[in-house]
Amino acid sequence: MDINMENNKKSVIKSLAINEKDTGSSEIQIGLLTQKIDKLSKHFKKSKKDKHSSLGLLKAINRRKRLLEYLKNHNVDSYNNILSKLNLRK
Repeated sequence: MDINMENNKKSVIKSLAINEKDTGSSEIQIGLLTQKIDKLSKHFKKSKKDKHSSLGLLKAINRRKRLLEYLKNHNVDSYNNILSKLNLRK
């Protein structure tokens, strides 16, 4: 993994963590998936013919969508907070 990517991952985890040892909550998973989706979207602007990676992008989008639905149903305050922090439209 790229060093720059690792620092971004740590900063996402730090900004969205519920407590200091939190590494796998829904909020963090959504943040990391958003970062991955942004990275793949930039990649597709350069490489339009890369059909293999488009499957990974679709899987990441659908997983983020399911996690957002889960958060919306179980913790509305956290859901609204994550939408505003990540600038997601809903």
